[in-house]
Amino acid sequence: MRTKFILAVAAAATALTIVPAAAGASKDDAIAMVKKAVSAIKSDGADKTYPLISDKAGPFVKDDLYVVVYQLDGKVLAHGANAKFVGKDMIDAQDVDGKLYVKERVELAGKQPSFWQDYKFVNPVSKKVEPKEMYCERVDNTAVCAGVYKL
Repeated sequence: MRTKFILAVAAAATALTIVPAAAGASKDDAIAMVKKAVSAIKSDGADKTYPLISDKAGPFVKDDLYVVVYQLDGKVLAHGANAKFVGKDMIDAQDVDGKLYVKERVELAGKQPSFWQDYKFVNPVSKKVEPKEMYCERVDNTAVCAGVYKL
């Protein structure tokens, strides 16, 4: 009887630890991921770090959290959710509400060293367009960003 009770408590505790992970990344997770990417870019160089950022199985992608790097003219240098964006000029990209989110992002990066930005984007896990908050830090002439989906 005691063994069944212990197993039931263990199962309940395990279930509770799984629920937060399903809710997606936190704002703190996004900040930490950007800081990790910025540190790698500064220590290992862009040539080594950008391919790691664009690797879906790499250290800069975790569930719905991933890093994106933009040149301040809107060109994508690395993208953790979709490597097909790398090398493309996304300055005119709009979200579903018509917001020029890349243009706004690079303009903000040109004015301040770090910031949060709101827009809507396809969640790579749910495959649905969802509200998103993107945290970015400027590194030289780039914006290194990671965002969280607001559910």
